[in-house]
Amino acid sequence: MEEATNIFPFIPEGYDKWRKEIISLIKLSKFKAALNVNAEMLALYWKIGADIIQKQKEKGWGAQIVAQLSKDLMNIFPEDKGFSERNLRNMKRFAQNYPDFPFLQVPLAKLQDEEIWQVALAKLCNNGDDFVQIPLTQITWYHHISLLPKVKDITQRAFYIMTTAMEGWSRDVMLMQIDNGYVYAKGKSINNFTNTLPPIDSDLARYTFKDPYNFNFLGTVALQNERDIENELTNKITEFLLEMGRGFAFVGRQYHLMVDGDDYYIDLLMYNLKLHCYVAVELKAVEFIPEFVSKLNFYISAIDEYVKLPEDKPTIGLLLCRTKSNTKAKFALRGISQPLGIAQYETEKLFADVASSLPQIEDIDNELDSEKE
Repeated sequence: MEEATNIFPFIPEGYDKWRKEIISLIKLSKFKAALNVNAEMLALYWKIGADIIQKQKEKGWGAQIVAQLSKDLMNIFPEDKGFSERNLRNMKRFAQNYPDFPFLQVPLAKLQDEEIWQVALAKLCNNGDDFVQIPLTQITWYHHISLLPKVKDITQRAFYIMTTAMEGWSRDVMLMQIDNGYVYAKGKSINNFTNTLPPIDSDLARYTFKDPYNFNFLGTVALQNERDIENELTNKITEFLLEMGRGFAFVGRQYHLMVDGDDYYIDLLMYNLKLHCYVAVELKAVEFIPEFVSKLNFYISAIDEYVKLPEDKPTIGLLLCRTKSNTKAKFALRGISQPLGIAQYETEKLFADVASSLPQIEDIDNELDSEKE
């Protein structure tokens, strides 16, 4: 937080509030300026790409024209690295993929078929036809040229453009999420949110959680227990919060609650700023069993009673297991009146794979015994 540097013996009343307003105004202006610069660059690159396509089509110019144009532009603008032959070809690809720049037109029917879009649809601009317009200027040129070859489906591409902008992903993080199959995991947890939360909250809650969660950043921890995984998650809290998604804040691990004189400890307690509620996370290093639900349901009740403030919305529980049966998870949630989601988490499998290929203790003992004989 920015603090005032006092040059007067006292700060006038109301100055601190006014100073913060000015700081916010400056930050907003800088943000808008950055967006304008990005929009201008994308517009320029799209126009160059579209012109290359048009000239090659109308005049029959071959691929060498791109190399010639690059050479001429770099001679005139030697300090500008954006006119390399490779980047000119990226501009051509950009224009080919987005003929309706500055928007990506996506058929409305395709978005309505995808559950992950239910929350986002209300925020998107519909041009009155059967298409939804996704603004392309939300992400940078470097995001776009990395996204185009990685994601061919326009609906999935639209999803990653929107999510990258909303989550504030860098290009590297975006590519990591694509490799991890983020689009297939988002909104896929087994949950009872539709029956336990108001419609506007249940849609957002379903969109907030996913299945599976990817904890590859923990390394090879396949054989560790819940406490080991907790320790690693809190040691790498930045990566953990990034995987959970924008809006999550970490409250504590082994969060202590006392109920009727008995001590209880929640594995991880978080708060979601979008949902305006606490999220109790229980980690299980084993396959899901129905009994896990009743324990987490108990924790949700305790948080609502002893931790939640009147302005907070009902606490949500998230049970993370090594593996699960979706059918068993759905059965376990029947009749549960509090919001609860169940998902898997994944870590690197190298450790487990290597361990399974190593000789076991019994095998080594038997071999030693045979050698003695």
